[in-house]
Amino acid sequence: MTITDTSPASAVRAPAEQIWTPRLWGVLAVLCAVLFLDGLDVSMVGVALPSIGAELGLSTTSLQWIVNGYVLGYGGLLLLGGRTADLLGRRRVFLIALAVFAVASLVGGLVDNGALLIATRFVKGLAAAFTAPTALSILTTTFHEGPARNRALSVFSVFGASGYSSGLILGGLLTSFGWRWTFLTPVPLALLALVAGIALIPRDRPAVGGGHDLVGAVTLTGGMLLAVYTVVSAPERGWLDPLTVASIVAAAALLIGFVITEKRVRHPLIRLGILRIGTIVRANLSMVALFGSYLSFQFMMTLYLQDVLGWSPLEMALGLLPAGLLVAFGSPFVGRLIDRYGTAPLIISSMTSLSLGYVWFLATAGDAPHYTFTVLPTMLLLGGGFAFGFSSITAQATDGIDDSEQGLASGLVQTSGQVGAALVLAVVTALVAGAAHEGGDFGGFHPGVNLVSGVALVGLALNLVPLFRAARTVRA
Repeated sequence: MTITDTSPASAVRAPAEQIWTPRLWGVLAVLCAVLFLDGLDVSMVGVALPSIGAELGLSTTSLQWIVNGYVLGYGGLLLLGGRTADLLGRRRVFLIALAVFAVASLVGGLVDNGALLIATRFVKGLAAAFTAPTALSILTTTFHEGPARNRALSVFSVFGASGYSSGLILGGLLTSFGWRWTFLTPVPLALLALVAGIALIPRDRPAVGGGHDLVGAVTLTGGMLLAVYTVVSAPERGWLDPLTVASIVAAAALLIGFVITEKRVRHPLIRLGILRIGTIVRANLSMVALFGSYLSFQFMMTLYLQDVLGWSPLEMALGLLPAGLLVAFGSPFVGRLIDRYGTAPLIISSMTSLSLGYVWFLATAGDAPHYTFTVLPTMLLLGGGFAFGFSSITAQATDGIDDSEQGLASGLVQTSGQVGAALVLAVVTALVAGAAHEGGDFGGFHPGVNLVSGVALVGLALNLVPLFRAARTVRA
């Protein structure tokens, strides 16, 4: 398999530019609408959690599973979703999963039981685990590698950021009418995207001669679900609790069993050889750093602005909005920058911007951070980092991969982001809870900000290493 160079010189050898027909724009619009819904749903529900807890009588521990149920379903099955799309057909898997997402949203807005609500969140996570990598693989196989794909990825990223930003504001507004509207609002949007998808997305053929690696799917999904569950629940139960230790051992055994299975089966869920490509591994680790640090910091800021400073949900949403706006307006230009400079410089710029944002916050926050001097510059730096990072990391993770494995590559990089976010957020939550007794309005959050700063700096160092190696080679 030939690996395509992502340096500027590769643009010279690229094929003729793809013509963007109205149908092609329509396909991109459907894919963007689904990504918009994912971001919209996550942020709206996050804003509505206090109202949900008050009406259904849920404790803080139960409320966290409304978020974590989605993450467990999403992060645990992303790879299976991507591979299933390759084997059964991207269009079929995409449309079925989108229909399930709409039904789960409707049921979630109607139930009066906390356990059922958490169950609908898990089902929505399962559906998103199939729609997200399938949408990205439809995009990467519909748009030719090079300028067309980079441009499409930039537009794709805009809608993800716009969904999250819009969800913050809509969540604040809709919660004032009732939290159920935050669940019901995505239903008509999902149905509209479903109808458009049936009409516009071209039919594709399942992989010829492929097969389902059921043992690999069970061991990988079980191991990932158990690993995320363990990290999420261990801070409350205790890391030395017998159940926590047993969960860690069981998760490790399942994941080891998965690796052994993939080496022996004829049609593996993951072709392990893909992990020998340095750029693919680096892209996935970079996505862990990007999502893990960014989402964990936003989680802390949500708690701080509402619980400590007493801001309303809408005021909190507006305070965090500059980051989302910068991603929304900056991402369309990233595709052109990738064409001109390649992915590596943009990923380094992303990690640098993220690191500076967290370090600036730590240096200037004190006990009561000032919004204009501390919070606003931080959000602008983080927005710039995410704008540069998401599209360029995704492009690096899928460049040079054969069409038959685009679902695998797409699912792999998105799994890295979601599972990385879940793991980092779980540790951040434990650190914040353990430091809650410290003095000062922001004192209890400092350990968590220290951690996300370290995660971003590790991501930066990871991407600087190839440059240092190249410089040494030139000098030698």
